[in-house]
Amino acid sequence: MREVLRRAISGAVYIILLLSAVFLSSDAFDFLFMTFGLACLYEYKRLVHLKGYHVFIAYLALWWAFIYLVHDKWLINILMFLTIAMNIALLFFLFSKKERPFNFFQKFIIGLFYIGGGCIFLTMIPYKDNDFAKLLIIGIFILIWVNDSFAYLVGSTLGRTKLFSAVSPKKTIEGTLGGFIFAMVAAYFLGKYEPIISPLQWFILATVIVLFGTLGDLIESKLKRSAGVKDSGAIIPGHGGMLDRLDSMVFAAPFAYLTLNIFAYVS
Repeated sequence: MREVLRRAISGAVYIILLLSAVFLSSDAFDFLFMTFGLACLYEYKRLVHLKGYHVFIAYLALWWAFIYLVHDKWLINILMFLTIAMNIALLFFLFSKKERPFNFFQKFIIGLFYIGGGCIFLTMIPYKDNDFAKLLIIGIFILIWVNDSFAYLVGSTLGRTKLFSAVSPKKTIEGTLGGFIFAMVAAYFLGKYEPIISPLQWFILATVIVLFGTLGDLIESKLKRSAGVKDSGAIIPGHGGMLDRLDSMVFAAPFAYLTLNIFAYVS
């Protein structure tokens, strides 16, 4: 009970911080996720023992370019393709039984596109024709929070069947299904009361976020398992590090952005 309370309090503080940034201004939202990206990269560097500060410089340059300078759709699509390609490569890493250490270049590229690219597309999602769609990004946050929260609650109370015990011993099929079902319920209400995209599109978007968010959580778990640590950090009480909190969101972001492109919402 104490652990649940600690998770709830720290989670509430985190949610208030996010919502405050969204409603304050688009610049505040941009700056917050740039900062979150730096924190995630720092924790990633420690997990994989990536030396130097090159990845921070590359991330900041890429983030600044695509958030403030680059508006060409082809260049954005190239970055999206590279980010998704990196995430697909990480899926091979997730399901591979061979433990092959990454070299410096591989660690650098993974950090730049898996985390950096994910944070960039998470930042870009609410923008359309220079308008900042606050309710769209809040809706996506709600889907992720509902999935994560109910996957934890259902899994801890009803979970019996392990989902991927070799990587994440505590994650269960029952918890994963519970998170998905409640995310669909959230998508129903979002579609009913938030017409920024259609109800069917909310269901599709929720499915994409839950699927790739779960895979992103498993990938980060494998990185931690390879490093021999329980959490990526300890910045958030009850949740571990920033990467522990954002792993599903960062991995799912380019797929959500692609889905919204298919919906012809994100220009």
